[in-house]
Amino acid sequence: MRFKFACIYFLLTLFTVFYTNGQATDGRDRICGKWESVEKNIIIQVYMAGDDFKAKIIWYNDTEGKPMDYWTDRRNPNPALRSRKILGMEVLSGLQYDPDNKSWENGMVYDSKHGHEWNASANIDKNGQLRVRGYWHFKFIGRTMTFYKL
Repeated sequence: MRFKFACIYFLLTLFTVFYTNGQATDGRDRICGKWESVEKNIIIQVYMAGDDFKAKIIWYNDTEGKPMDYWTDRRNPNPALRSRKILGMEVLSGLQYDPDNKSWENGMVYDSKHGHEWNASANIDKNGQLRVRGYWHFKFIGRTMTFYKL
């Protein structure tokens, strides 16, 4: 009898944890956290803001020997934004989780190296790697960056 009670209690606890929080059941927050590129040249922090997912740069090594906080967004087409720092810059925004495809869609990614913004989507592959695709209107016209979770 105690075993049956313990099993029912355990199942109710699991139900409470996984079904009262929609994010836990559909996996949308799996993208959140720190991710390093497979090239080991950038680390981003992905976080949720409202219903959207965003990412900011928290480390990079393309500094030409200068400190990371020295570099600014000098190639931004908007002159008013050219003085903002690369370190801490939001580079991914507006991603929304698509539970049917288990992917994040309809976002924008900013390439500070060239001063361009692109459409973006992301998914986590079977190996647990984050694949962020920047593209121009059509996904087959673009580039994918791959990250692993830290």
